[in-house]
Amino acid sequence: MKATLTLIAASVLLSACTSPAPRPDSGLQPPTNWDASQDSASLADNRQWWTAFASPQLNRLIEQARIGSHDLAGAMARVRQAQASAVIAGAPLLPELKAGLNANHQKLLGGNGYRQLSADNDNRAVDYFDANLTASYEIDFWGGKRASRDSALQDVRASEFDQATVELTLLSGVATLYTQVLALDEQLRIAELNLANAQSVLNLVQTRHDAGSATTLELAQQKSLVAAQQRQLPRVQQQTREARISLATLLGQPVQELVLSPQPFASLTWPTIAAGVPSQLLSRRPDIASAEARLAAAQADITVARGAMLPSVTLTANLGSGANQAADLLRSPFYNLTGGLLAPIFNHGRLAAERDKATARQEELLHSYRGTIIQGFADVESALSSIRGLDEQRQWQTEELEEAQSAFRIAQNRYQAGAEDLLTVLETQRTLYAAQDLNVQLRQARLSASIALYKALGGGWRVY
Repeated sequence: MKATLTLIAASVLLSACTSPAPRPDSGLQPPTNWDASQDSASLADNRQWWTAFASPQLNRLIEQARIGSHDLAGAMARVRQAQASAVIAGAPLLPELKAGLNANHQKLLGGNGYRQLSADNDNRAVDYFDANLTASYEIDFWGGKRASRDSALQDVRASEFDQATVELTLLSGVATLYTQVLALDEQLRIAELNLANAQSVLNLVQTRHDAGSATTLELAQQKSLVAAQQRQLPRVQQQTREARISLATLLGQPVQELVLSPQPFASLTWPTIAAGVPSQLLSRRPDIASAEARLAAAQADITVARGAMLPSVTLTANLGSGANQAADLLRSPFYNLTGGLLAPIFNHGRLAAERDKATARQEELLHSYRGTIIQGFADVESALSSIRGLDEQRQWQTEELEEAQSAFRIAQNRYQAGAEDLLTVLETQRTLYAAQDLNVQLRQARLSASIALYKALGGGWRVY
């Protein structure tokens, strides 16, 4: 028995001292810099990137989303599931110990009894008590059980990275929808101002028409413009309600409970974000880390499948005692040692197919890992390109807006003085409204592009 227990202890120690599996190699070489940016400054560790937009209300919404999001809560539950699975997978690396206590009462109902029953007409009942303690251990000669544990641990890492991906997607979605709500509020304000301007011009045209200096056609044209401006209000209001509903959904609450304090859209600012170098992205995006962990788990699964094709050795040690009376239960101890060898001989190719399946799964996840990396590079490039393009558009659109405002004031004054026709006023009105609306859209798109860049860079998440 001493020799058997020593062998079990040595096997456990050998399993515990094994080094972890190496990090999988994607086989991809990251580019040296971003195509859409010449800035190679190191990427800051922005754990609370949303605070850079200077909105206390956005900060509050982010915290609400973290607490109330059902998607995030579900991801956290999946992490706990993976942790429990890892405990289950690691259990066979240590001996299993069981204890048993039995009481048996048999009574002869007829006849003279038989040898196994040990009962007769004088003693028609037999009592028997036994207790046992059993330790069993399967030696992990081929590393299959250790690989199974490693695979489960990699699944834990993958689930943790998936949780980080869900959180990053959630928070960036909250930030984007909040900027949309403020932008739509601003568009509604502009639409109301333009409606007021159109009604003011309509009053002027009506006065001139009543005085005979404006035609019925001019009056109808201005009324049509007023109606078109009024039509814009319910459209923007509908978009605002839809954005608020989507925002409340991300927060995990009905829209009736969403309370937003007034905040000027112009008060939102976007920060300057250093994108770093592409190689940094591999350690900053949780989806890339998740794909890497699943690939590592698949590589360990191949070892598990190969180990199942080889013989297994199981050692068992049993310590027990039995008696016919409960008081004598521990007076007759005994032990039993067992060693067993089990080798697969014929299983109709099932074990080989399991190995082939694990190998194919590993190949699939390798391509998925590479695809995730390439997609990460593309996300950053797209966000950087959007930022650069939007900054250039906004530079010219600011001048466009200023000139449209000036043109409308001049045309309105000249028409009031009788020096300009109504068609020019109508055209400058449409141009001004379009420029004002586009200015809000470009500003909101620029905010969204910054949020998208934070998301593409992994936010404040980092592999340590």
